[in-house]
Amino acid sequence: MTWSATARGAHQPDNTAFTQQRLPAWHPLLSASITLPLFFCAGLAFIGLGLGLYYSSNGIKELAYDYTGDSGTGNCSVCAMAGQGRAPPPPCSCAWYFSLPELFQGPVYLYYELTNFYQNNRRYGVSRDDSQLSGLPSSLRHPVNECAPYQYSAAGLPIAPCGAIANSLFNDSFSLWHQRQPNGPYVEVPLDRTGIAWWTDYHVKFRNPPLVNGSLALAFQGTAPPPNWHRPVYELSPDPNNTGFINQDFVVWMRTAALPTFRKLYARIRQGNYSAGLPRGAYRVNITYNYPVRAFNGHKSLIFSSISWMGGKNPFLGIAYLLVGSLCILVGFVMLVVYIRYQDQNDDEEDDE
Repeated sequence: MTWSATARGAHQPDNTAFTQQRLPAWHPLLSASITLPLFFCAGLAFIGLGLGLYYSSNGIKELAYDYTGDSGTGNCSVCAMAGQGRAPPPPCSCAWYFSLPELFQGPVYLYYELTNFYQNNRRYGVSRDDSQLSGLPSSLRHPVNECAPYQYSAAGLPIAPCGAIANSLFNDSFSLWHQRQPNGPYVEVPLDRTGIAWWTDYHVKFRNPPLVNGSLALAFQGTAPPPNWHRPVYELSPDPNNTGFINQDFVVWMRTAALPTFRKLYARIRQGNYSAGLPRGAYRVNITYNYPVRAFNGHKSLIFSSISWMGGKNPFLGIAYLLVGSLCILVGFVMLVVYIRYQDQNDDEEDDE
């Protein structure tokens, strides 16, 4: 059987300009006068943006302290040794003392940082039940199989929240104190713990189950907390707007990181006499040391950081733009040299003819 343009087959498209791809189109002919300026302009734009990002990042102040507790690194080493090989580790507290010779310009953000912690592990990343975290009562009683082995407790009760991510919730806590005068008393610096989670996470993805007789505890009745937790999820905070699945610390932790070294926001310092930043003087951070990291050769740190229009400190972005811009200009010069060389050859050939 031969194909005919007049006889349409079962799968033959209509003979229109759209289906037969005969629509008018612009087919640019890229010449050297168009291509070379594009490369140079793009390179200059990338370099300008890269310089802005790089110097803006370098202008951000950071103050970091590794409180893992390695031998000889401070009084947190006592807590690290006390919790070595014990699960869960015993309650322990330590402190970090530091001084600021000048104003630490605000707003100031307080982060905790973990290293060698692979939240991007595939098995770890899927070990959660998003339906349960959205507050569905049926998922509260019947967690998904991906949560195993943190799906049901030893007594057969469903775990809420289930999964390895929730079970490994970061549970160190910090308080900041300021000594305004030498040899004077320490005054607690207010830490704003609200609004530290992504808006979509807090208002859309994470919801508590419906209250039973006005009680969140009754809504979670018949469930068990994760094995590593010391209290149920509805007791994470005395604030009713910050407990259960909508607890800010819990929501922040459940957004997994892409790299094994990551930071997560703990609090912001923007209230009272500290709205402009941290004044000069002596400071003390009281640390409740709970989270074990030495078992997987990890480290944990506290970081005070300011921000700029581009966010937190990140020199990589500026360096990346500088490299791309330099590459565009280099390629532009190479293309210019090639164009001039072959244009001269063409001119010579035309003269010979």
